[in-house]
Amino acid sequence: MSNPHKDPDVIIIGAGADGPAAAWALADKHGLDVLMIEAGPFHGNTEWPAPHADEGGTVSTDPDDLDGKLLDSQYSHLENGANDPTAGYLRVGPPDHTRAPWFRNLHQNAFIWQVSAVGGTSTHYFGNHPRGYPTAFNDQPHWGDIDYEDLVPYYQENEENTSTQQAPMTGKEEVFIQGASDFDARDGEYPLIETKNVTETGWRPQANSVEVPGRETSTGEPLDAEYEGTFDYDDGFRGDTLAADHFQGSSTPVNAPVRDKARKSSNVGYVPRALDTNEDPEKGNVAIRPNTFVTNINADSSPTGDLEATGVDIRDTWSGTSETIEADTVVLAAGCIESPRLWLNSGLPNTDGWVGKGLTTHWFDWVVGVYDDDTVDEATQVTEAGHMDPFIGQNSAVRFDKPGVGGLEDIGMSPGLVSYADYLFTEAGYSFDTPVAEGEPWDTRGYVVGQELKERMSNYRNTKALLVLTDDRPRKENGVSLDDTFSDEHGPVPKVRYQPGPGDDERRDELARIAANIHRNAGAEHVHRSEWPPLLLHMQSSMRIGKVLDHGAEAKDVQRLFVADHSALANGVGGPNPTNSGQALALRTADVIAQRYFDYNEDRGFL
Repeated sequence: MSNPHKDPDVIIIGAGADGPAAAWALADKHGLDVLMIEAGPFHGNTEWPAPHADEGGTVSTDPDDLDGKLLDSQYSHLENGANDPTAGYLRVGPPDHTRAPWFRNLHQNAFIWQVSAVGGTSTHYFGNHPRGYPTAFNDQPHWGDIDYEDLVPYYQENEENTSTQQAPMTGKEEVFIQGASDFDARDGEYPLIETKNVTETGWRPQANSVEVPGRETSTGEPLDAEYEGTFDYDDGFRGDTLAADHFQGSSTPVNAPVRDKARKSSNVGYVPRALDTNEDPEKGNVAIRPNTFVTNINADSSPTGDLEATGVDIRDTWSGTSETIEADTVVLAAGCIESPRLWLNSGLPNTDGWVGKGLTTHWFDWVVGVYDDDTVDEATQVTEAGHMDPFIGQNSAVRFDKPGVGGLEDIGMSPGLVSYADYLFTEAGYSFDTPVAEGEPWDTRGYVVGQELKERMSNYRNTKALLVLTDDRPRKENGVSLDDTFSDEHGPVPKVRYQPGPGDDERRDELARIAANIHRNAGAEHVHRSEWPPLLLHMQSSMRIGKVLDHGAEAKDVQRLFVADHSALANGVGGPNPTNSGQALALRTADVIAQRYFDYNEDRGFL
């Protein structure tokens, strides 16, 4: 067995949502040795039993290092324990929790919600895996030589690898479906969409990378409403426990091995697959090194005179020691903020000025419906829920799509997150002092505080929100640059800016009105528009194909340097959640790397 830790063919910088997909493909399909370097901790790995208190090991190469019960003990599933941006176990910062999080300079009312860890921000996500809209690839001028059909086989491969399937329905979904399916839109009722490749307006169940709930029995009987057993893997339970805990890390079902956790964040869906390659002498080998910050991408002149990547400089976040590792190819997968920051801190060329620019975020908004018991009882006759109970089911299990404009997602979460997202994150001012324009379909907008907040939250069990995901378009004014005032131990910190364009605001307003009217049609007694400021969670396109990268996601100005994270997406893929698209593109990029610089396995590639 070769040693990918010391002598890799490929270095991947970042083990977030997309890096592990590329690592698996390079090793499994093309027999390459891969070192994946991650700045954050590695939860659920016996090499690091106390990842926030002790430096533990150096590298993991053995799939037996993964321990689901250890992951259970490290993920408390408590809202603040997970989500506190300063001390939560899902934060951006060094694994050592005696130290402060890493600083990003954001000169505006906005919030960056990311995670540094093996699994990255996918440890924090709902598992929503819709495909991008074909129109965002084929009709917008961003993707150049790539069209939607180029990604379809990679979507299919990714969906198989991540157990992507239709989400199960609970009470909150039934209420949404009533409001959307009977909606008297100006162009007719909104129909049920029955394809993954969405070209028309309508609603559909979410495609989620979450195994459906069930019980392992001698007859293979699925879980039904009469089930009264435990939700423990050791008792035969399989799949999603419907606990709506995905934003807290979701290691359910408890006691399951890491690879058998229901929600396929990349530390579950791809990391075990990548480490499995080390067991097969016919495949490449993968090593994962957490707690390690890449501080520089090294590049030199090739024999032809072109600049090419040769390796990286790294810094151990516990000891502070540094070293250099060489490789034939380097892949940036550090995310939409850290990938351009590292490029710029490495002094790599930025010929056209697009490095870090063109950031899209799906220009979110949040529209809340509060329902009474009778309305919910009438809408939930199938489940006999009595309440919508947003803490039951997958966090988002049904959606609305309008290609060219964006989409909506029905959302249910735990009470702390609901209070914050529904009533306390806004750019509109206080609701008691913020008028609603005549003709708008919501009753209130902005901050809700004091006694009114208590009254609103007293209806928590019959409250749910619709998330607006706008098809915002890339603009050079938005993105990441280096701060000339602040530096940390890794160099100048990133300065981040996002402001929507005029068309983005118009599309968001259109979707917010559709969301409010779906609530009205479903019988909501009160509709509230939160009117969010920028939430930088669904970030895309800061290292865009067509600008910074060629059609194979290789840097135009640096040979043997590729980007395989959401920043390579040429736009926001129309508004759908970007994880499926980012991972599909990473799988495609792995094939390009093998084709251009190694012995390409034509039988396993789609190009």
